[in-house]
Amino acid sequence: MSKISRLFEIVYILLDKRMVTAKELADHFEVSPRTIYRDLDILSEANIPIYTNKGKGGGISLLESYVLNKSLLSEQEQRDILSVLQGMKATHYPEVNQILTKMSGMFGFQQANWIEVDFTHWGDEKQERFQLIKTAILERHRLSFDYYGTSSYEKTTRVVEPLQLWFKGRTWYLRAYCLDRQAMRVFKLSRMKDLIVLEENCSRSNLDAIHEEQEQTGWAAQTMVTFKLKIKDTLLYRIYDEFEEEQIARCEDGSFIVTASYPEDDWVYGYILSFGDMAEVLEPTHIREIIKSKLKNMIGRYT
Repeated sequence: MSKISRLFEIVYILLDKRMVTAKELADHFEVSPRTIYRDLDILSEANIPIYTNKGKGGGISLLESYVLNKSLLSEQEQRDILSVLQGMKATHYPEVNQILTKMSGMFGFQQANWIEVDFTHWGDEKQERFQLIKTAILERHRLSFDYYGTSSYEKTTRVVEPLQLWFKGRTWYLRAYCLDRQAMRVFKLSRMKDLIVLEENCSRSNLDAIHEEQEQTGWAAQTMVTFKLKIKDTLLYRIYDEFEEEQIARCEDGSFIVTASYPEDDWVYGYILSFGDMAEVLEPTHIREIIKSKLKNMIGRYT
């Protein structure tokens, strides 16, 4: 059990039983009484009114009039905490379900199941990949994997200090400090193979440098391209699924012009081609020429 979970449960037990001994708490959590007293010090520093009475019939208790939801947090703050915990539960964060149940009980609210995240479409292998990365981030372990680049698709073996899983543009990425490149990098999860969580711990100094780099230069210096596509109305379902309303303009002939910005790489070319003969690149010219060249190459394979 994590320390934060134990701290929450100690408060929950004291609210429920009113009086308990350090030995009873130590036996319950399977830790030493000294650890319990350290936990009580942390709770006291957080302005939770914990009292200890020595002698026969004594023990640990809370101030009799203490009520958690009125003493520390406003109703909105309570709901915000439960919302965050619900979000963590939806992404399968360990032990959150137990904490969420107890916090809901202490605050006197029913749990609002406002979010659900389902990774089943990944398949077992990809779901396992996600769990390995999450474990490495939370437990601060280095991660090793084979990576296939975007240009030559040559395989390289990387060792990184993982910092954050990042979902953007319908794709999962890993933000990490690459020890091979000695720089911050963003890796696409679908190109990561043979992941191994290493026993080596991440370096705090490296991660501090990453935060500084993020503040100064931002993540992953990528060249962005803004393009305009003219798309036939037969693909209306994709237009409104994949673009915001302000990106869409309807033409007199019933077709649509969409304007979007993405990092310029092979992915964006493939994305444009995914519209088939239902779309035409209007601008910029160099993207139009790249798509034209790719279409010629495709035709060449069928002649």
